Amino acid sequence: MTTASTSLTDTFGGSGRVRPLAALRQTATLAWRSLVSVKHNPLELVDYSISPIMFVFLFTYVFGGQMAGSPQEYLQYALAGIIVQNTLFMSMYTAMALNTDLTKGVFDRLRSLPIARGAPLYGRITADLAKQLWAMLLMIGLGTLLGFEVTGGAAGLFAGLLLLLVFAAAVAWTAVLIGMLAGDAEKVQVFAFTLIFPITFTSSAFVEVDTMPGWLQAWVNVNPVTHLSDAFRGLLLGTPAGEAIMWSLVWAAGIALVFMPLGMRAYRSRA
Repeated sequence: MTTASTSLTDTFGGSGRVRPLAALRQTATLAWRSLVSVKHNPLELVDYSISPIMFVFLFTYVFGGQMAGSPQEYLQYALAGIIVQNTLFMSMYTAMALNTDLTKGVFDRLRSLPIARGAPLYGRITADLAKQLWAMLLMIGLGTLLGFEVTGGAAGLFAGLLLLLVFAAAVAWTAVLIGMLAGDAEKVQVFAFTLIFPITFTSSAFVEVDTMPGWLQAWVNVNPVTHLSDAFRGLLLGTPAGEAIMWSLVWAAGIALVFMPLGMRAYRSRA
């Protein structure tokens, strides 16, 4: 048996379906491909490094004095919300990257290879989650330098990051659907901005809910960004956040249950 035929046997196991372990290896390989592409396209570092840094500085020093009397005091409240907002915006990068791969024919080339059909999609989502983790750690590190205190300890920090990644993984399926349906990357940007911008600012991410008009509080109290911001803030600061964590996970599960089948259907129809 030749090396090529042996490789195909290991991949397909003598059938037309890719073995689960082979599919996992292929997903990891394609995820690594997406990660190392940063080396060849340094501009990606602007989105995943410079933009998060700008968010922290702008919110802290532009709004801090007005909102809480001092930048450091406001940062103690707002950093969690800033990171949540950045996470949601970055989830849409998945949509843009998938749309770009489609329009440039990358999926056509990958489809000709003996790999699992979903490997390019799962690889992209995995790589983008790794990039998101980098941005989260960068923002927390910068916040610490500016005076933020993780009073919840290492366990709270780890649990908070894990919660954000779970939520980001669920939201990624909305990004998959948008990326498959949008005509080009510019339309993805417009749609992402008009969707994420209002739901993040009508939440507890940056201000206390009770400072808002009563009619707006009704929406803010059920807004998933409110639950996620409160949960992440509570974990970082070591304050009670059980209910917020529960609702964050419920929202994540609901988003995944709705958009994962829709995203996969759109992906199979185009990729």
